[in-house]
Amino acid sequence: MGWLWAIIVGFILGLIAKAVIPGKQHSPLWLTTIFGMLGAIVGNAVARAAGVAETSGIDWSRHIFQIVAAIIIVAIGDMLYLALWGHRKQQRERA
Repeated sequence: MGWLWAIIVGFILGLIAKAVIPGKQHSPLWLTTIFGMLGAIVGNAVARAAGVAETSGIDWSRHIFQIVAAIIIVAIGDMLYLALWGHRKQQRERA
């Protein structure tokens, strides 16, 4: 069941990150979900390093770290996606 929650959390974090980043993102939804999952992992690691891995109640600080990490990863990942595959799509559209 843990993998299912990882996918759901990654999907939600990826969508939040896409909504926060200005402009249009070109990466597909499945890749955004993976970026969101990576954001959750990195955010948890940063929260643990900052000493706020577990708190009583809702772990707001951990969730903020996850969202910030997801925003950074989605932004960088989208730039890489566009750099690697964006030119191929443009060439196909011209042909």
